[in-house]
Amino acid sequence: MAPTISYVSTEEALAGADALVFLGSSSRLGLDDVRAFLPSDVAAHWDGMLGSVAAGDKGGSTRTWSGSDLRQVVAAVLPDKASRHNSPGRPDAVPGLVADSLGGGVSVAAILIAVADPAHCFAAGLGVARAFPLFDGKSKKKTEDDPKPELAEVRVAFVGDGGDAPLERLRAGADGIRLAARLVDEPTSVLHTAAFLAEAEAVASEVGADIEVIAASELEARGFGGLWGVGKAAVHGPALVVLKHEPAGASETVAWVGKGIVYDTGGLSIKSSGGMPGMKADMGGAAAVLGAFAAAARLGATVRIHALLCLAENSVGPESVRPDDIITLYSGKTVEVNNTDAEGRLVLGDGVAYASKHLDASVIVDLATLTGAQLVSTGRRHAAIVCNDDDLEARAIAAGKRCGDLVHPLPFVPEFYRREFASKVADLKNSVKDRMNAQSSCAAQFVYEHIETDWDGAWLHVDLAGPATNGDDRGTGYGVGLLLELFDIGA
Repeated sequence: MAPTISYVSTEEALAGADALVFLGSSSRLGLDDVRAFLPSDVAAHWDGMLGSVAAGDKGGSTRTWSGSDLRQVVAAVLPDKASRHNSPGRPDAVPGLVADSLGGGVSVAAILIAVADPAHCFAAGLGVARAFPLFDGKSKKKTEDDPKPELAEVRVAFVGDGGDAPLERLRAGADGIRLAARLVDEPTSVLHTAAFLAEAEAVASEVGADIEVIAASELEARGFGGLWGVGKAAVHGPALVVLKHEPAGASETVAWVGKGIVYDTGGLSIKSSGGMPGMKADMGGAAAVLGAFAAAARLGATVRIHALLCLAENSVGPESVRPDDIITLYSGKTVEVNNTDAEGRLVLGDGVAYASKHLDASVIVDLATLTGAQLVSTGRRHAAIVCNDDDLEARAIAAGKRCGDLVHPLPFVPEFYRREFASKVADLKNSVKDRMNAQSSCAAQFVYEHIETDWDGAWLHVDLAGPATNGDDRGTGYGVGLLLELFDIGA
């Protein structure tokens, strides 16, 4: 079972803990406000411990035991430097460093974070949440003759300048990240579209939000040709889920739209045997939206938020959409399908069309594991963003650096990319003509084509195909922190 994570004062963190993890840069961990919490027998050789760690690019750690109370004491040393396109507190190194720092036999761990700047607390605290995923499908074979306890509780506290860390915001954000990561990790045999809908209903019930569900054949009847076309062949049908947080007196409305392809076989344009494993994570955008919505509602966000989950399984069966079929999206535009493996943009097209037509939002953000080309463009750590507004783009870049959910912009040039979707028999094709012409920008452009032409708000597209999972194919909860930080929720 995964440990609980709490964000507490240093006194609460230390009480009864059988492991102490001191997390920070080497220079920061050497200061007196950190030394004050060291057991006396460890303090005597603390400088030697810090000097033995080569942090490198990923950080490093060393461990000892306090003889007075037999507690593990760990120096988890973060890298000292960050380049200009990285988050300055180096939260990228936190999850792996924390996960690897604890030895066996620990039941309660206290993680004391020493930041160089109080502004780094939020990113560092969220990084700890990523170290302890909730989903575990392994069989449990612990026997009675194995006396070693399992890690049951992680307490996170901040020392020194981090003493005023936003603990309530961290609690909500960490819960949202762990929820989103769990959903990404769960196989589709567990998290099909009906199960995802149940997760959304549970969140709505818990936070007191309204929820609207348009599902199965009702999607077809109401003109959601993208969602219906992609998902109609699956055992569990597609759905558009709209969660609503509507605080009294809200002066701004935002819409968050998440791609929720619970599994992507590629459809009739089927993926290879090596290209299909991992496609359970193709709902990372919707997972991020749900996790962020839950956190925002718990924090009492003052902005009106509509969270749209575009849920479908891109399956293979007698009802599958075929290449050459023409479908009509909620925007009213017709689409000639030339690649059934370019399905995410079809469900997102319906989502942003609905948001721009009905929700009176000044900002629409869509999040999706949309293109493999994103990893080529911006890598595994930075999501690629495409935006029609300079201010929103700049805000997103800054928010990513502050919270650790890094983003990097790609070009927004409709006049360069519309031509890639030209069709002789429909308004658009769904896949590009020239795969060498900025595929990720083109995919974003297809989504943008379905926003109402008279909608004059700001739109941000976040392609998180890379950062939705880590190097071990586990969900990261990417996007939750970004949305909270971008809209100053709980700050």
